[in-house]
Amino acid sequence: MLSFTLNGEKTTFDGDPDTPLLWVIRDSKQLTGTKYGCGIAQCGACTVHVNGMSKRACVTPISTCEGSQVTTIESVEGREAKAVQAAWKSLDVPQCGYCQSGQIMSAVALLKQKPSPSDEDIDNAMDGNICRCATYQRIRQAIHDAAKDMEASA
Repeated sequence: MLSFTLNGEKTTFDGDPDTPLLWVIRDSKQLTGTKYGCGIAQCGACTVHVNGMSKRACVTPISTCEGSQVTTIESVEGREAKAVQAAWKSLDVPQCGYCQSGQIMSAVALLKQKPSPSDEDIDNAMDGNICRCATYQRIRQAIHDAAKDMEASA
């Protein structure tokens, strides 16, 4: 039996330790905000935070999460999350929205590490988060806007 914290609550998983974290989150824990996209860690739709770092849940075996803090889009919080969510709404970033939970989780992790990211920082952090609607310019602008809002409220 594996133990970890999911969205602030201690939880366990009593199944195959090679089960991808994504399926534990979606199927076992019934949290559907984290999406399945490609299954090979190339699209970013399944991005979650494990101990504060972005991880692709589709290729992360649950066994590697023993004792870890796992945060999904349903529970992401803090000033970075609030700033990103506000900027996303303000700029109307999503079109279809399918990739957005992964985009937001990556953006929040970036701002926690670099509160004033450059375009290059954003490109590097968001690399591998695919948006089929191609809202990349709005995503970049939203991250810059979120950083400015955080700076202004500091």
